[in-house]
Amino acid sequence: MKTNAMRILESLSIPYTTHEYEWDEEHLDAIHAAASAELDIERVYKTIVMRNSSKEIFVFCLPAEFEISLKKARALTGSKEIDLIKTTELLSLTGYIRGGCSPLGMKKHYKTYISELAVLEDTIYVSGGQRGIQIELRPDDLLKASGAEYADFV
Repeated sequence: MKTNAMRILESLSIPYTTHEYEWDEEHLDAIHAAASAELDIERVYKTIVMRNSSKEIFVFCLPAEFEISLKKARALTGSKEIDLIKTTELLSLTGYIRGGCSPLGMKKHYKTYISELAVLEDTIYVSGGQRGIQIELRPDDLLKASGAEYADFV
């Protein structure tokens, strides 16, 4: 089954590989996805959606084992305050559910940042837009397909 993320990559003639795995409702995080799919944890990236005090939405794509520095995220986005969106809002804002949120193919285009650490890897893995699917692609291809920019926020 093709997801919106896959369709976007194909429409741009961007090569990618999918990796499917058994997902667990109790463990929807990227670290568990990496272990379940037997992927290199350092190359698995999670997608985090945040909102600032001006109600602007931002998307951050970062290595699974890292956390966002709120100080760096505020500076990067020019925000006084920035925080995670509620899980209950994820579907209505992005079209994705927790454990299947991809930086590609959201309902709307939000300002997207990919950790600059991605440039150290030949390929990285991101959610394919559905639980149980990871997409492997070159970081520059993800940047192009998502309209993102590299930034330091971890």
